[in-house]
Formats: sequence, C-alpha cells, structure tokens
Amino acid sequence: MDLNTITSVARPRQRAAIGPVAPGDAFLAGGTWLFSEPQPAVRRLIDLAALGWEPLAASDAGLAIAATCPVATLDAFEPPAAWIAAPLIGLCCRSFLASFKIWNTATVGGNLCMALPAGPMISLAAALDGVCTVWTPDGGERRVSVVDFVQGPQQPALAPGEVLRAIDLPRAALTRRFAFRRISLTPLGRSGALLIGTLGPGFALTVTASTRRPVQLRFDAVPDAAALAARLAEAIPDALYYDDIHGRPDWRRHMTVTFAEEIRRELAGETP
Repeated sequence: MDLNTITSVARPRQRAAIGPVAPGDAFLAGGTWLFSEPQPAVRRLIDLAALGWEPLAASDAGLAIAATCPVATLDAFEPPAAWIAAPLIGLCCRSFLASFKIWNTATVGGNLCMALPAGPMISLAAALDGVCTVWTPDGGERRVSVVDFVQGPQQPALAPGEVLRAIDLPRAALTRRFAFRRISLTPLGRSGALLIGTLGPGFALTVTASTRRPVQLRFDAVPDAAALAARLAEAIPDALYYDDIHGRPDWRRHMTVTFAEEIRRELAGETP
C-alpha cells in the first residue's frame, strides 16, 4: 500500500545518523505491516536496513539475531549439531500465517515489535530465553527478556525513540530438549495456542498465542500433572486469555491446559 502521508525517508548508515525521533516518525525494517494499512499519523520513515546489521551471528555464547534479520534468513540457518533445540526455529517460522513473499521481507524484530499474541518469533525467542538489546535515544542501550518485552497486543516495551537492535538466544537454551504444540482453527490459520516446553536443567513451559502476552512457568524438575495444572491456573487468569476471531478464550484455555499436559508427559518420558 502506498503511504501518501510520507514526506521524507531517512536512511541512516550509522547509529549517530538516526538523530532525534519526532512524532510522526516510524522505524522501517521489513515493512510488511507498516505498508499493509493506512498510517495517517506517519510523516517520515527511518529505514533501519541501511545500517547494515549482520543478520545472524553464531558463537560459543549462542545465536545473535539482528532485529532486521528476515524470517527466511533465520529459517535457512544451519545450527551446530549440539544445538538440539534449533529445530524450534523452523517450527516457529512455519507458524507464520504468511506467504513466501512475507517470509523474505518480514523481520524477526518486526514480529517482536508488533507484539501480537500469535507472533511466532515471540514464541521462539521467549521459549529459548531470548534477551532483547534496545537502543535508547541518549546513545545507550538496555537489555530486557523477550518475555518482558512483549507486554500485550501491540504493546512492546519500547519508549518513544527506542529501537530494538538484536535478540540474543543463549547457547544453554539452544542445547535443551524441547516439545512443541500448536493449533489453529483452520489448517493454514493464525495460531490459537502455541506452547513450547524445554528441559535441562529444570523444566520451563512457555505459553504464547493463547494469551495476550507470553507466560513462562519454571520448575526445578518436570512437575506432576496436578502441580502443573495448579501453576497454569494461578499464572493465567481468565482475563489473560486472548479473544478474537481466531479463537475464543474458553477454547484457548482448554487447548493450553491440554497441550501443557502433553508437553509435560513428553519431556517426562511418560507413556501416553
């Protein structure tokens, strides 16, 4: 879609060139949402792609993902063999309600900044203990966990002028066993519930898509069914379940509880 209110486009090639951010400015990464509907309040685009951030960097510390990394680039990443949780990357990339055109344009950081419940990059990064690096307008930076970065639908933890720079996935999280469950109302529909469990050391369950923001439960070991159910009920009140055309709250709650128990049994090695 043409944005007919835009009067200028800035293409900074270094951080200092971003300059002050004023009302009417919008940061542009992939732009798949920005150009999908009218943006009457936007007057200037600041194109982050011109900064030339390296999309992916694997090291002994883990995987660093630039906010401008396209989803298709992340999906094509070939991880070290020891990263046994890395198949989650492909599973979450394929949880997009998107065409190959979107895959090649949409960015990992853009998906986080949209902060929609069904954002699969949120699911991936939250389950793997992702940490966001955020550039602040004063030239500094701060770090915040992905679980805390997404505060609600279209509510990222970004103050005016702040920029999501990168998401770091630690090696420890990438070397854990995992279990994945996802459901939507239609075969190619938007996620209605997406849960990921990880094990080693400790057990973590990350609930996304069914809730307005990510919810993560941690245990020292795989809990029994009653303990897990009790923690879910405590951590996710009815008001936290999302309600839209892709799923009613009661259905999302039912699938969350069902998937949580399936994940618990799988990672505990219990016979179905």
